Amino acid sequence: MNIQPSRGQLLIISAPSGAGKTSLIEALVEADERVEVSVSHTTRPMRPRERHGINYYFVSESAFMSLREAGAFFEWAEVFGNFYGTEIAQLEARLADGADVILEIDWQGAQQVRRLLPDSAWAFILPPSVEALKARLQHRGQDNDDTIDVRMRAARNEISHWEEADYLIINDDFDTALSELRAIVHSLRLRTSQQRIVLNELIRTLLAE
Repeated sequence: MNIQPSRGQLLIISAPSGAGKTSLIEALVEADERVEVSVSHTTRPMRPRERHGINYYFVSESAFMSLREAGAFFEWAEVFGNFYGTEIAQLEARLADGADVILEIDWQGAQQVRRLLPDSAWAFILPPSVEALKARLQHRGQDNDDTIDVRMRAARNEISHWEEADYLIINDDFDTALSELRAIVHSLRLRTSQQRIVLNELIRTLLAE
């Protein structure tokens, strides 16, 4: 049976800061070679252990605005005073090549993507409790108490958009949350629109008189 390659799936993943989104995505990419993370542009400073072109494309605010004005971004948003954007050309190239692409963006960017691509899927990751969320932010050691308070207030705003997503995962036990995230990716590959391309020859044979 001749299996034809299909266009990749686009999965948006949103979560409040500290919910464990990045760790889950990293584990998903390691476990599934077809999954890739879209590398966004950002104006925020590079953190320890981050690398340009791997975690983000770190650019100046003026460079970011120039790209935005040129229409280079598929979506963009301002978060905690910094700008983030997903480049159209990069995203389209990966999807066309058959990669299942993860967009790790907040609710603002997710809304923009959904308006442009209604078939994209959106998963929301939540912490098991407010206390757990704050403890995780403190454990990261990246922010002072005032910044953590700001992130906690922003988290409530982010969480308020959970009902707009297609899937909801509670990251209490990491392995369980990862298993659920992998199940979502697998379910997207079983969509009729995807199977029509992959199994085109089989379906044509089954329908032949």
